Amino acid sequence: MIHDTLSDVLRSVRLRSAVYYFVSCSGRWVAEAPAARDIARAVMPGAEQVIEYHVVTDGECWAGLVGEAPLKLRRGDIIVLSHGDAHVLSSAPGMRADPGIDWYHEVTLHQRPFRLVLDGETRDAIPNAKGFDSSQPTADTRLVCGFIGCDARPFNPLLAALPPLLYLPASGDTIWGQQFVQLAATESELRRPGSEALLERLSEMMFVDAVRRHVDTMPERSIGWLAGFRDRFVGRALALLHEKPAAAWTMDDLSKQVGLSRSALHERFLALIGQPPMHYLASWRMQLAARLLRETRQSVAAIALDVGYDSEAAFARAFKRLVGTPPAAWRRSQGTEAEHLEKSIDS
Repeated sequence: MIHDTLSDVLRSVRLRSAVYYFVSCSGRWVAEAPAARDIARAVMPGAEQVIEYHVVTDGECWAGLVGEAPLKLRRGDIIVLSHGDAHVLSSAPGMRADPGIDWYHEVTLHQRPFRLVLDGETRDAIPNAKGFDSSQPTADTRLVCGFIGCDARPFNPLLAALPPLLYLPASGDTIWGQQFVQLAATESELRRPGSEALLERLSEMMFVDAVRRHVDTMPERSIGWLAGFRDRFVGRALALLHEKPAAAWTMDDLSKQVGLSRSALHERFLALIGQPPMHYLASWRMQLAARLLRETRQSVAAIALDVGYDSEAAFARAFKRLVGTPPAAWRRSQGTEAEHLEKSIDS
């Protein structure tokens, strides 16, 4: 069985989500979302990368990145803003609005999720809302909107491989998107205990499905990490490196197992992934090490061995070269959980 490289990366970068607001829209309306980097601390504290998504559960609207032509979305359609770029949702194309960055910070964590009502020029945010307001049956469009967070550093090959906007039409041949839309509408309406947690998990599955659908529709001559693991030889090489990242890999060993000459594999890997196989392996080892530093009580020396380094000193040099900080210092910088682990190790 071929190693599941995509699942490996998604687990390592700590994919997590939150549903924050439900939107009911009537008349002529527009909402402009700021870049995720400007609101990341407010909407998903601790996440290095924030991805936003919108699900149309009723009606239709227009959506697109600021400065680009919008798409018309209908009931069941989903868009995912992979890079967290500023974007606009509106009742008609070409509309703009004040992004309202302060508004995201005003609605504090304990007030979420909340309901946003857009009616012409009026915008009202209702904290602690558990779903759509059934007393507003005249809403033309309803959306469920949320955020997905993940680690960007030391190494997340998926982020750069995704386009800024992923569009999942309701007519797609996958059941996940359809189920997510149906459950998002149902759970937000019924306001049952556990609905928010359920939608969070479904959001993560929806994102994974969006990535898979994107891979399936990529042109044959595409380049990048996603195109790489779809390639017969490079995909096999990636699977081997991810399956046994701590092994003492050489280009000779890798090329023999892949079934391609050293030079041919090097050139093919470089063309698709953007770096040679051994450089990729070094970066991936640092991502694995970062997760171990953050989530376990292992010493730096033990982690070095776990990710394929013979000595703590060699690992520390490699980690600092990529991350910019020695492993122990990086662990302390990751917050209370990592600090507690470091104190436990020291004692």
